[in-house]
Amino acid sequence: MANHPDSIRLNKAISDSGYCSRRQADVLIERGSVTINGTVMTLGDRAMPEDRIEVDGKLITKNDNLVYIALNKPVGITCTTDKRVDGNVVDFIGHSERIFHVGRLDKPSEGLLLMTNDGDIVNKILRAGNKHEKEYIVKTDRHITDEFLHKMANGVPLAELETTTKKCHIERVSRFVFKIILIQGLNRQIRRMCEYLGYEVLELQRTRIMNIELGNLAIGKWRDLTKEEVSGLQNAVSESDNSSFVDQKQENNLSKNASETRNNENSRKISEDKRKAPRDKKGLERNAERSTGGRRRRGRTS
Repeated sequence: MANHPDSIRLNKAISDSGYCSRRQADVLIERGSVTINGTVMTLGDRAMPEDRIEVDGKLITKNDNLVYIALNKPVGITCTTDKRVDGNVVDFIGHSERIFHVGRLDKPSEGLLLMTNDGDIVNKILRAGNKHEKEYIVKTDRHITDEFLHKMANGVPLAELETTTKKCHIERVSRFVFKIILIQGLNRQIRRMCEYLGYEVLELQRTRIMNIELGNLAIGKWRDLTKEEVSGLQNAVSESDNSSFVDQKQENNLSKNASETRNNENSRKISEDKRKAPRDKKGLERNAERSTGGRRRRGRTS
């Protein structure tokens, strides 16, 4: 059945309100915390403009006061909106608006972290397929060799994540320090890549996310993005995919099912053709025999 033209996915409706990102909304929906007009919803459900959406009994309303913040996260601060976690980044900033982080930085890492209440922009920035750059400066416990740079640049297999990292730009800064630019955001990606090659990361700092630079912002301090930075960010993601991972998985499943249906139909046709082939072959052989026999008989009477 076709969706109503005015409806939108429930996770998008929640993220548009500024309550959380679409990815976080999926978690809330899956947990059974989201209701529409008093009914508990499930992943993939849709909402109408007039619907009353609640999370844990709290009414969700659209927030027109969008906030975009650059934080120089210190080591020891955890990227989570769960206020039960000591040292969570939300309490660390203490902003009056309900904001959440765009991507993560490991607890032992420092540097640029974007915070916002614009849920629509989060998935556009994070999705690797959108190829948005994030730049890091990394200090290791060993000399940076040409072999190390080559292997890092061309992709490192991460068995625990069952994937190989995408190709990336990397360059030596000094004997123990390198700069790397990624378009992925795998869990502990740089540390895992280095560990695979026998290196230990001693310090890791993110210095850039797309057009937003860390600059000389002091550790532990934050600032609002300028109008130019926000505009540049929005322009960069204007044509990006903003679907959450659940949305993407559902779309992939639909595509997979359609592909399987086509393959099954093709297999069925091939099987039918094979079954017909012997009969057709025998028919041709019989016709050939008749034709040969006819010629022989005609040859005897002539």
